[in-house]
Amino acid sequence: MAFTLRQLQFFVAAAEAGSVSGAARALSISQSSVTEAIRTLEDDLGVILFDRQARGLLITHKGSAFLRHARQILADVATARTAFRDESEAATGRLSLGVTSLVAGYVLSDILSRFRRAFPQVDLNVIEDNGDYLQHLLIGGELDVAVLLTSSVKDRMALQVETLLVSPYRLWLPLGHALAQQEAIALEELAGLPLIQLMVDEIEESTRRLTAALPVKPEIAFRTRSVEAVRSLVATGAGLAILPSLVYRPWSLEGDRIEIRDVGGDLPTVQVGLAWRRGAPLSAPALNFVRSAQTSVPNR
Repeated sequence: MAFTLRQLQFFVAAAEAGSVSGAARALSISQSSVTEAIRTLEDDLGVILFDRQARGLLITHKGSAFLRHARQILADVATARTAFRDESEAATGRLSLGVTSLVAGYVLSDILSRFRRAFPQVDLNVIEDNGDYLQHLLIGGELDVAVLLTSSVKDRMALQVETLLVSPYRLWLPLGHALAQQEAIALEELAGLPLIQLMVDEIEESTRRLTAALPVKPEIAFRTRSVEAVRSLVATGAGLAILPSLVYRPWSLEGDRIEIRDVGGDLPTVQVGLAWRRGAPLSAPALNFVRSAQTSVPNR
């Protein structure tokens, strides 16, 4: 029997929640429905999608690969719902879009894919730069909309901001690390341990504030602007990392496993969303982009 869209929805929800109970709450259905859907999907595919553990579900390597396909299938189905609208309603025009580097790699692709399928006649121009410069372009009317870290938007009087996603910071560890035996880790337990620091957007400053109050500072073993480098370094045991869940993936490019754990204490969050000039009416392409973004960003 071929798998169904419903099974894919349940599988994606379980992967994002990390547990059957979390998926059931997100979908407002019973846990047994989620469990049965995942079991049937695994039988149909002939692979194990999750390792069942006492603390929840741990997605397997094959499960992680299938997750990308499942998300794409669901996105294509959502796009198909608008494919047969009257041609007279098809949006045209030009959209100038800004995006920060971190957001470009982990949020923009899903939004842009859906938007371009629904509105292929829009002439799209995308600029990638740092958040401060994008805000300058928005205020000056050179950009219609920006996708960026809304937690770092400074001029709230000049810009309209809508947060779409809130991502907490969590600890990344290599497979088998001693701290991985704990469900949650106190920030103080990281004192003196080597850390890999990501130098992108507001991540560097947030990490510095997190560790500033520790009596024994962590050793910064490596600084990089590449999230893939962080993944590889953590997976091979070169150090730990404190990063938002937004950029977490369970495997490095080399195929090594990366664990993730909660860190106790008052940790910041990364907020991702949209910004546009306050008081200026959105063009039809910009308004359609905002609506597309509102329906295509999952929580992470």
